[in-house]
Amino acid sequence: MPTLFDPVRLGDITLANRLVMAPLTRNRAPNQTPTDLQVEYYRQRASAGLLITEAAQIRPDGQGYFDTPGIHTPEQIAAWKRVTDAVHAEGGKIVIQLWHVGRISVNRLQPGGQPPVSSTARAAKTRTYAAHGELVPTDTPRALRTDEIPQLVADYAQAARNAIEAGFDGVEVHSANGYLLEQFLRDSTNDRTDAYGGSIENRARLLIEVMTAVAEAIGPGRTGLRLSPVTPANDIGQDSDPQALFNHVADRLNPLKLAFLEVVEGATGGPRDNAAFDYAELRRRFGGPFLVNNGYDRTMALDAIARGWADAVAIGRPFISNPDLLERIRDNLAWAAPQKETFYGGGAAGYTDYPSLRSAG
Repeated sequence: MPTLFDPVRLGDITLANRLVMAPLTRNRAPNQTPTDLQVEYYRQRASAGLLITEAAQIRPDGQGYFDTPGIHTPEQIAAWKRVTDAVHAEGGKIVIQLWHVGRISVNRLQPGGQPPVSSTARAAKTRTYAAHGELVPTDTPRALRTDEIPQLVADYAQAARNAIEAGFDGVEVHSANGYLLEQFLRDSTNDRTDAYGGSIENRARLLIEVMTAVAEAIGPGRTGLRLSPVTPANDIGQDSDPQALFNHVADRLNPLKLAFLEVVEGATGGPRDNAAFDYAELRRRFGGPFLVNNGYDRTMALDAIARGWADAVAIGRPFISNPDLLERIRDNLAWAAPQKETFYGGGAAGYTDYPSLRSAG
């Protein structure tokens, strides 16, 4: 069997090893545009087999937190190009996570101060960072009209084209953690009566249209997807039958031959066993490269690959404080603890100033 340190091919993307840096929102992109900080941050972590960037808005109304980056303007594309060039110069591979937060937003972050858009007009009972250190309740959204959905699908496809122009090796569409695409998927947040609501087939329609459009725009071998079948994140609520819902999604994705599927097991950043779900069945139905995520330590990551449970392992928060996490896993060295107070917003402190063991020694 392969090990975590062996190469693997995800569609058209060949990785030097099977450790993936999971996407991590860090709120350090003023004007929704990456800076020198992001160039250095991702460069430092390029020894991972694959970097998945922090989520980036596909269009202005996709923003739900302060200082998160976008991938919808020429300035953003040019700024991201500096990031991808730096990672590639280190021999790394990098994809961007494409994001629309849906109802997890506030009016003041929306174009013209308008309400956020969602599958529903019901507000999420959660909070978001509207400014540095300012955690506020989300605002009540409006439900997207049926005639607005084709433009949304087109905007995902255009964001994917922008990503390739910016030098990314591919994209990961974010359909997890209670954001827009998952708001359509689950019957806990989808109360629509049009072709995008009601049955499992209808609720999955938007996601399948988006994935088809993105795959057609940049090629399926450069198109990945993130799902979180049972997470309670962002007041998403459990679907009435998550296994049936996500089995259907995987069945519909299978013919697309996507580069990979990344799955958050359990509650994002929390318990892995919060709700019953058969991830092996999801993998079988999807049929392509399968990435696992949520709470993996060294032993779990090594076992997941050695036992054939996954093709690669995505790890998030430990990468914040361990830019050389691959080397630490390989040599069985201690993982540095992150400074939680610098997770969201700020400058280099708690972002690019964590030393690798080589630089510290």
